[in-house]
Amino acid sequence: MVLLRAAGGREYFASAGGEKLHTDLGIVDLKKLEGMAWGSTIESHLGKPFMALKPRAPDFFKHMRRTGAPMMPKDIGAIIAYTGICPSDTVLDAGTGSGVLAVYLGTIAKKVVTYESNEQFANNAKKNVELAGLGNVEVRHGDILEEIGRLEGPFDAVTLDLQDAARAAAGAYRVLLPGGFLATYSPFFEQAAETRKAIEEAGFSEVNTIIVGEQELEVGRRGTRPSTRVGHTGFITIARK
Repeated sequence: MVLLRAAGGREYFASAGGEKLHTDLGIVDLKKLEGMAWGSTIESHLGKPFMALKPRAPDFFKHMRRTGAPMMPKDIGAIIAYTGICPSDTVLDAGTGSGVLAVYLGTIAKKVVTYESNEQFANNAKKNVELAGLGNVEVRHGDILEEIGRLEGPFDAVTLDLQDAARAAAGAYRVLLPGGFLATYSPFFEQAAETRKAIEEAGFSEVNTIIVGEQELEVGRRGTRPSTRVGHTGFITIARK
């Protein structure tokens, strides 16, 4: 995949070597992208320039087809940082949603297996993973609460974005390698507290629950100030086997 950026910040995803991309700035012959270096410029039939860029996870985040509220990059970053997921790791993910977390993990980990109980969401996530060109991410339609007891593993990390994450804690402990990490995401206090209790009862250690804040700054002639209020997204619980 290639990210084509036009003047004014307009962006389009395309497949290098494909047929033609129709845009409001003209038709782009995608076959001309073959062999071009990143950063090269290609013109539409109207002479409008597009810069060919290598797409990154934040680009997929912006352009994914969403089926609900996705996990935000600030929370994804915290999960990756506190679990230490690396290129040699195999990760089990559940509560795929649109596949945002799975795609971010797929750009880092060796293998990601992600479960989504809603078939429509799972099918959409598969398309998003295909858009990202990640052959190491496998989207499975199924209920992790039923499947986790049959999974053999082992996994280096488990990530859960589930309403019933507490019920999956014991299963996550079983499939994790010794020293592996569990990360859960909970939007509500009550859910976070219930999940944390279940994690501790499952035998995990180093259990911590955090909130990650993010605030954009507005830089103007008169000075610099926060441009938005600090918004709550969810509670992240990190634990180690």
